[in-house]
Amino acid sequence: MQKRHIDRESYFDEQSQSSKDYYIPYIKEAIGNIPDKVLEVGCGEGGNLLPFAQTGCRVTGLDIDPTRIEQARTFFAQRELEGEFIVADMLRPTPKKRTEFPLILLHDVIEHIENKKLFLSGLQNYLTADGVVFVGFPAWQMPFGGHQQIAHSRIISHLPFIHLLPRVLYKWILKLCGEQEQTITELLNIKDTGCTIEMFNRIAQQTNYQIIDQRLYLINPHYKIKFGLPPQRLPAMIAAIPYVRNFFCTSCFYILKRSKQFSHI
Repeated sequence: MQKRHIDRESYFDEQSQSSKDYYIPYIKEAIGNIPDKVLEVGCGEGGNLLPFAQTGCRVTGLDIDPTRIEQARTFFAQRELEGEFIVADMLRPTPKKRTEFPLILLHDVIEHIENKKLFLSGLQNYLTADGVVFVGFPAWQMPFGGHQQIAHSRIISHLPFIHLLPRVLYKWILKLCGEQEQTITELLNIKDTGCTIEMFNRIAQQTNYQIIDQRLYLINPHYKIKFGLPPQRLPAMIAAIPYVRNFFCTSCFYILKRSKQFSHI
């Protein structure tokens, strides 16, 4: 496990820098502006939302983990910025009247969701008529698409493609390397819910979204702050080959918009 996964404030600062340098410019380029109200689902400590708040946006973060929500509140308060952070499970919506947002962020979340169709459909209840969703996720077959970097074992955390092994063999190796049951369960869950480019494109269409923009990266923009590697788009020749491209794509960026024929659930 990398130090950044233990020191959550450092992770918060990393997220904030990547959001400022790459996510906000990408969204602005794709839609022409940054809306004044933003919702992030699966916000964790809230780092992605910090630069939005610094530009004057009203930010709201939802996460299923109470500890992460408390950290988000603390980190924002320390920086004297306002943000609303709520413990919530988007797959279990409350009957209360929902606030709609012109921009929803979904970064490194969809690959953890089992019922992706239900989840993406439900997001539209929180989206304004002309609102957009920014989605970022690693393609499942890419070298670290299984999030094995969260493992405590240095062998596992630095071993590319190990998540593609058959489930029984993968679990056996995780146990052999001394991983805790909680980590093993999390890694196996990600193996069950990992997302390919083709899967996401199909589900987006099935849930009545238009793909306004898609960018596939050979070098994830977040790797700039993690490893000092400048972002690099996937070469067009590789990006055009279904399934093969998943092995090379370390990050997928999307801008989604609700299709005209959709009506509120």
